[in-house]
Amino acid sequence: MKSENNLKAFREASGFTQDRVASFLSIERGALANYELGTRETPLPVLIRLSNLYGVDIADFYENDPEKVKDALICSFRTDNLSKEDLDDIANFKDVVKSYLKMNHISHQ
Repeated sequence: MKSENNLKAFREASGFTQDRVASFLSIERGALANYELGTRETPLPVLIRLSNLYGVDIADFYENDPEKVKDALICSFRTDNLSKEDLDDIANFKDVVKSYLKMNHISHQ
């Protein structure tokens, strides 16, 4: 299963350009474009960083149900004029929130 369509959808919903996300990931823009087009497999470390940046689970990148993708996209927020450090802070914060929500879900089962 390929993640390219959802990678692009989450990036665009967040208001990021390919250049901005590639810089955040410390990769070439062309590499990101290849991941979004599906011409290259997206490495797991890149998926982890993207899931943190966009505030979604890695599985959301591979989701085929448009309604589930739409629900995840609703949680995205647009950001403008942020530094790389700001993006790192946002990604780290979203990772903490995702972990908290997972732990909360597990504790209530």
